[in-house]
Amino acid sequence: MSSTLGTVICALGGVAGAVFALPFRGIRGWKYESYWLVYAIAGLVLFPLALGLATCPDLFGVIGSVPSGTVVRCALFGALWGLGGLTWGLMIRYLGIGLGLAIGCGLCSATGTLIPPIATGHAADLVADKAAVVTLVSVVVSLAGIVLVGLAGKFKEGELSEEAKKKAVAEFDFRKGMLVALFSGIASAGMNFGLQGGKAIEEAALAAGTDSAWCGIPVLVIVLLGGFAVNAVWCLRQNAKNRSFGDYRNANAGWFLAALAGVVWAMQFVCQKIG
Repeated sequence: MSSTLGTVICALGGVAGAVFALPFRGIRGWKYESYWLVYAIAGLVLFPLALGLATCPDLFGVIGSVPSGTVVRCALFGALWGLGGLTWGLMIRYLGIGLGLAIGCGLCSATGTLIPPIATGHAADLVADKAAVVTLVSVVVSLAGIVLVGLAGKFKEGELSEEAKKKAVAEFDFRKGMLVALFSGIASAGMNFGLQGGKAIEEAALAAGTDSAWCGIPVLVIVLLGGFAVNAVWCLRQNAKNRSFGDYRNANAGWFLAALAGVVWAMQFVCQKIG
């Protein structure tokens, strides 16, 4: 029953990751970078921090008790994920939603599954039992799908005129899009690297009296802070470039909707750690 419940919780996290952007549709009069910064503050800082304080008896003590290298490594992986997230939009810009997401998500899931156990010397875990083998076969199928989708995109590019390409995707560029997709897909897997690299933090949380279902939240707090740093720098830079700081003075639904999107987005990783 616990395995079934864990699978359901992980699936709910997947749903949260798929629908988190819906509240953005209700935001009017704000530049993209403005509501993205509010989303980042709510989803990458405030919500995980509040959840960590509520579930871990001594959150800051736990984080301070582990080697600083572990904390820095988790934060840097979070920053890597942040870079992947920022280039995700560029990937869609060049390839379109269908081709871009197929390649980006496939690479993200494949690298996030394969690299952590290999990098930590536990490659044998990938074939340790039937469940592991099924997962490995799924990754191979995913990678094969990426190759086929990439070939289909390349063939389609050769069949369409420049006018037809621009009509479907205004700035379609297969070569640029594939390069960005490779970087974005692999960098976005930094989230999984960070979450799996915080075992010492989870053990410290358990020792401090944190329930086992919530012991991964302190790790999530650190990883998301790393991602927030990258997103905040980019958003503030865009605010300065576009002179859009005035958006934050608008007393409309933008604040609530952007924050809601951030909380829903963060729930996918909360569900991943609990599941």
